Amino acid sequence: MLKKTISTGMVHKLPADLQKAIASAPKARAVWDIITPLAKNEWICWVTSGKKAETRGIRIGKALSKLGSGMHRPCCWAGCPHR
Repeated sequence: MLKKTISTGMVHKLPADLQKAIASAPKARAVWDIITPLAKNEWICWVTSGKKAETRGIRIGKALSKLGSGMHRPCCWAGCPHR
């Protein structure tokens, strides 16, 4: 009998720049550790969907701020189109 792997629900891998930023922000890290894999996926997709490096940097900063204040998902965003 084959063993099936259970998906974590994360379509996107955590990019190094976002991982480093979250690791350096204790409040954001605390929320990141408790949110669902789907919520993590949406944060990653929101950050990486910006086409310019400047936009990505701004989104990383906003993600840290919002996660640090307890927000579990990006606000006012349609969600990850890849799920």
